[in-house]
Amino acid sequence: MSTAMLFTMIACFAISVSIAVSIGLASVVGVLVAEANMLLVVKEIFNSINKFPLAAIPFFILAGNLMETGGISRRLVEFAKSLVGGVQGGLSATCVLTCMIFAAVSGSSVATTFAIGAILIPALIKHGYPVSYAAALQATSAELGGIIPPSIPLILYGVSAEVSIGELFIAGIGPGILIGVALMAFTLIYARIYGYGKNDGVGKLNVLAATKHAGFALLMPVIILGGIYGGIFTPTEASVVAVFYALIVGYFVYREIDLPKLKLVLKKSVLSSAVIMFIIANAGLFSFMLTRAGIPDMIGRYLAEHLTSPTLFLLGVNAALFVIGMFIETSASIIVLAPILAPVAMLFGVDPVHFGLIMVVNLAMGMITPPFGVNLYAACAVAKISLDQIVPKLLPFVLVVMSCVLIITYFPSISLLLRDIVYHK
Repeated sequence: MSTAMLFTMIACFAISVSIAVSIGLASVVGVLVAEANMLLVVKEIFNSINKFPLAAIPFFILAGNLMETGGISRRLVEFAKSLVGGVQGGLSATCVLTCMIFAAVSGSSVATTFAIGAILIPALIKHGYPVSYAAALQATSAELGGIIPPSIPLILYGVSAEVSIGELFIAGIGPGILIGVALMAFTLIYARIYGYGKNDGVGKLNVLAATKHAGFALLMPVIILGGIYGGIFTPTEASVVAVFYALIVGYFVYREIDLPKLKLVLKKSVLSSAVIMFIIANAGLFSFMLTRAGIPDMIGRYLAEHLTSPTLFLLGVNAALFVIGMFIETSASIIVLAPILAPVAMLFGVDPVHFGLIMVVNLAMGMITPPFGVNLYAACAVAKISLDQIVPKLLPFVLVVMSCVLIITYFPSISLLLRDIVYHK
């Protein structure tokens, strides 16, 4: 059964069938080969999406689109620029910092790419940065949308591995800050070496004026994250709060959203949500069929026999996830692999929350690695360049993130220190 599923999936990939359809067809083939009742397909697809935490995904996507349309994103850029934009290379650091702030509400790296990239890629080009560098920087910085809470990939891992989403959100802060700071340091050094960004301070507001101008925008992540960590509402409820806050601020305060724009925002959000939920549904069915075929047990036994220490196990997992992330969409990878790998990690004494961050950060790199890095395609669409133009400038950014992955992997306190303080573990 598993051989037939694998062959079907590879054949579909070879003829450019989408990831979700490929794994769905492979699952149906698995059901036919196993001579099981086809009602199993309907049942498992329904079970895959019949989970309350998944309700947060469409709401966070909608909140991100409302922020983009309602002027919140632009004001966050102005605020970030007031903090780090006054030095050579400051505009590139502004891109990273803005993505970090935006990620604290949107939960989606693709939404972050479009919302912030539409503002900052043209600004970077105007200030003399090569278009390929600007697009690579934006694609990499937006990766933080999948790591810094509230994060859609963390929600998916929590649901799939049956781990507390609240703990995952707390644990995601440290890795997100580490990657963000590393990227900012790299961009500042890179700008000085190649002479970019000598006029990045032009048009910079002072911090007080920028803070006043972006006051309502800055309150949004405070309200969302404060409400989650303060126990006022759950992550799922926080997504609804984010939507209402973005709508009220964009429509009544900044007055940049009107009914025609709202209609377009809703349409865009529905389409994005439907795509993600379709992937989740098919990936859930695929994961069930793999489990039924005994694949998780086989992988667990293989890893236990050949990777005899936690250090080797985590190194092997990092290598495997990096390759998998290059070819399979993040949501599908998490839903399929989390139930398989998380129990094995626990056998090696790895905290499931820490392992969740290792998985999510690794697979987030898949967003910026060819051939299927969705952030790359989004950034290229905004910058109006082809994928081959962005790759040379992308490689240094990938190396920076890879270095951070290894640090996160072998220094668990980066992920778990805040979690342990908040939950008194």
